[in-house]
This record gives sequence, structure tokens and C-alpha cells, in this order.
Amino acid sequence: MDFSWSPEQTELRETIARFAQESLNEGIMERDQKGEFNRAGWKLCADMGVHGLPVPVEYGGMGMDALTTVGVLESLGYGCEDNGLCFSINAHMWTLETPLMGFGTEEQKKRWLPRLCSGELIGANAMSEPGAGSDAYGLQTTAEKKGDVYVLNGSKVFVSNGPIADIYLVFANIDPALGANGVTGFLVERNSPGLSLGKHTVKMGIRTSPMCEVYFDDCAVPVENRLGREGAGKMLFADSMTWERGCILASAVGAMRRLLERSIHYANTREQYGQPIGKFQLVSSKIVDMKIRLETARALLYQSAWRKSKGKSVYLDAALAKLYISESWVECARHAMQIHGGYGYMAEYGLERELRDAMGSTLYSGTSEIQRNIIAPLMGL
Repeated sequence: MDFSWSPEQTELRETIARFAQESLNEGIMERDQKGEFNRAGWKLCADMGVHGLPVPVEYGGMGMDALTTVGVLESLGYGCEDNGLCFSINAHMWTLETPLMGFGTEEQKKRWLPRLCSGELIGANAMSEPGAGSDAYGLQTTAEKKGDVYVLNGSKVFVSNGPIADIYLVFANIDPALGANGVTGFLVERNSPGLSLGKHTVKMGIRTSPMCEVYFDDCAVPVENRLGREGAGKMLFADSMTWERGCILASAVGAMRRLLERSIHYANTREQYGQPIGKFQLVSSKIVDMKIRLETARALLYQSAWRKSKGKSVYLDAALAKLYISESWVECARHAMQIHGGYGYMAEYGLERELRDAMGSTLYSGTSEIQRNIIAPLMGL
């Protein structure tokens, strides 16, 4: 595996990191407190090509392979302190764009992908339900075909981008008796009669990525908006989740690098007992541990993306990356706050926000426990 970057890739990554540092960080503390989405930043990222990184050029994207894509998203996460914005972009890409790329008809791709890449449209995924979280296929939302429409009834929770989305990928069951084999995907537009939104969900972290519940009350969806064939929702969701698990924390690897560099600077400039605190072994050991976690997390990220780029199965690699990066991000954020002491606990320094944001990564896209359940049988257990 060759993870060296070409001059063109390096220039793109450096450009995105500089852009993020210069354009995306102003007002982050206030937006976090208000739970406010940075729509201007969203459009700026789209203008830089971020939203369309993995999308073929003919559909308005940049046509990048998976390894280049995660490399650029890592640079975005390094430069952008708004982890919620990074999360919203990732949710948009991995839970709507990639399913469209893999399962959409030519008409569906031409209709939606260019506007998703340009930032004109914001995408969301509606899978989780009040009684179906980790048991994803135990959903109760139904879709009954009536002539040239499917009528959806049910509700969804934890819909990231829900309050701001223009189009939702909704999973519903065409026949509950079929269980998981009846699950089907539908592209549902925001203005569809019968679709309504719950109140904005207040979260512990990634507050600048809005979330809400979504309700369907005799919501009529045109047959041509079905994504894939009837009953293909299980395959569609599994493919989407593999992309998501393997790539969604690329930005987190960049955030870990940012936290490491900030901690090194503080440890070299903050003095106690007549010397920089980095000279104390208990402080320097934490920084060494942060470096180890960063490098191993990056290696797992790149390995999963490289294998994806080569057309290899990444079901195991994606779960390993998701599990390790999420837990490493939490530990890096915790160490950074500890190194900064009382200042790290203060909101104005942003480190407590970094820790709150990192905590969510062990839950979304499948909890750490679910990742371990995926990995164990693939090891013959």
C-alpha cells in the first residue's frame, strides 16, 4: 500500500486546510451555544468542491477516489474547528450521495447529484426510529404502493441535517411480514405533503449540525423516487454504512492532529515550577499517547480508503476504522483538556467543545459496541 501523496493531492489538501482555517472558524463558540448551522460555510465548502469529492465529474463532482477523498476531508477537519459543519457534510455525502451513486437510476443521478454537489440541496438520511436504533431493520415505518405512488407512514429519530434538508433518503417496509427483506429506500423531498418535522434536537455535542425527528402521515412519494428495487433497502443501507463507517471520521483524524499541535504548543509555553509543563513526564506521556493514536488512526483510515479505491471489500476495515478512530478522538480530546488544566475546562478555549463533539462519534454510524459485534465474527469468533 502506497499512501504517499502526489503533488496535486498535496496541493489540494493544503488548499483545503488553509481555506478552512481562514473561512470557517469565526463565531464557532456562539454557533455552538445557539446550536446554529453555518449555512454560509456550507456553501463555501461546496464552492471548493468538498461536497462532490467522490461524485463522478459527469454529475457535478470532482471524481476523486476514496483515498484522495478522505485525505481532503482530513485536511478539512484539521483546519475547521466547527466539527458540526464537518459532520453535516459527511452525513450529506455518505448517507445520500453515495447511495444515489450506487443505486440511483440515470435520471435520479442527473436530477439530484449536481445540486447536492453544488450545495444547493442538503441531504439527510432517515433510518433510525424510536424502537429501532442498533436493530436498524426492526423499523415500523411502512410504504404501501397505491398506483403511481408509495404512501409512507411512520416516524424517524436522530435525523442529522433533518431541520435543513431538502431531500431525505427514507427507509420504510413495503411488507412488515417480510422483515428486513421488505425494507426499501425512498427519496423524499422536503415539500412532500404528509412530511413534517419535529422540534430541533438539543445535543451534548456537534450542536452546529442540526437534528430533528421526521414524521410521515400518508406521505405520497412518486414511484420514480424509489431508490433501488423493492426490498433492496437492506443491501442499500449496508453499502451506505460501509462507506460511512470507513470515511465519516476522516475529519476527526484532522481534528486529532489539531489537538495534538495545540497541546504541544501549550506544553512548551506554559510554565510551572520554573519550567515548561512539557518537561513533566505525566504531561509528555499524554502527548506521546496522542501522537500514537493519531498515527494509528490515520493508518486505519487510509487502509480502509485504499482498499475501497482498489475495489476490495472493506466491511471489516471500515468497522475497525470507525471503532478505533472514534475512541481515539475521545481520548485525544480528553488528554488535550487535561493538559490545559483549568483553562481546558473553560468554554472560551474550545477544548471542552472538542471533547463533547468527539463523544458522539462513539454512537453515530453504529456504536462502538456494534462495531465490535461486526468485527468479532469476521475474526472467526
